[in-house]
Amino acid sequence: MNLFKTIGAALSAWTGCVAAAPIALMDRVVSPRVVRLVEGEDGGFAVEATGKADSMPSRIAFADGALSAPNLAPLFRGSRVEIVLRPKRFLFRPLELPARAADFLEGIVRAQIDRLTPWSASEAVFGCSRPAASGSENITTMIAATTRKVATTYVQAVSEFHPAAIAICTDIAERDAGRVKVFEQKARGHLDAARLSRALLVGLGVMAAAALASVTVAAYVADNLGGQEAELARQISARRAAIRAGADGGDRSPLAVLERRKHETASSVIMLEALSQLLPDHTYVTELHLAANKLQISGITRDAPSLIPLIEQSKHFTRATFYAPTTRAPSDPGERFHIETRVEPNNTVVR
Repeated sequence: MNLFKTIGAALSAWTGCVAAAPIALMDRVVSPRVVRLVEGEDGGFAVEATGKADSMPSRIAFADGALSAPNLAPLFRGSRVEIVLRPKRFLFRPLELPARAADFLEGIVRAQIDRLTPWSASEAVFGCSRPAASGSENITTMIAATTRKVATTYVQAVSEFHPAAIAICTDIAERDAGRVKVFEQKARGHLDAARLSRALLVGLGVMAAAALASVTVAAYVADNLGGQEAELARQISARRAAIRAGADGGDRSPLAVLERRKHETASSVIMLEALSQLLPDHTYVTELHLAANKLQISGITRDAPSLIPLIEQSKHFTRATFYAPTTRAPSDPGERFHIETRVEPNNTVVR
């Protein structure tokens, strides 16, 4: 479990850095227009904007957590909105620190915010003025803090107009500390570091799943192809063995098979030669059908019954019989016969 947590933390840190890079680059290349809202005594805001804006309102009212004025959407969309609240909404505390702590000022204040203010670190937002020298070894800074609820009330009122960024500021009059930013939220629509980081994690997960599926499919295909290759090799070996056996003159060789077929199958030429020698001169064959070992002949003769013993006397034919009635038409010179006989495979010409 610790290993998985470590890997997850490392991936989250990596995706966070990668996601922050294009946003930082875009902030450097594309500087959004700055629209500054300065809170007045009545709770409304005076509008200060860089560049030209069509029909820009000079003052915006704020009531019940909503801004009201014409043409707010084109004014705020894609701009950096700085909301400057009156100092009375903040708690100010001076803080004196060693001079070498100047580089770690924000972290030190965050660690002590519950001691400097009535709120915890999760409840408060704060900002620090630029450190001023206090003696030779110390510095002094002024802390401005308020509740996160106060800041988010104004941020939510502006967020619905899709600005590029929203900052909450205030002015510190003491010691001419100037303006201090206590809260900032990036709001570049879909180009957000958290969203990009999650998208990168999802992309990595999809790629990992695709890689795993590819490996599984490749292993299955390789195994299947290996089986087919083995089967083909077996068939080739069997075919080669059969060819070698045929070359050696075995009983299963192609030549042996042809030889057996020659002796087991009746020769059509020999069968016709034998039949022509058996039939008398007054007999004419008009039809002849040979299928496997069965011969059917039809024709005209003077004496049909005498043909049966003549045919059976030959060693090429057996089981001669009439398969249809013998008829005689007035115009026929003789009897019309239909004889069927069995052909014996004796491929020797009768002399």
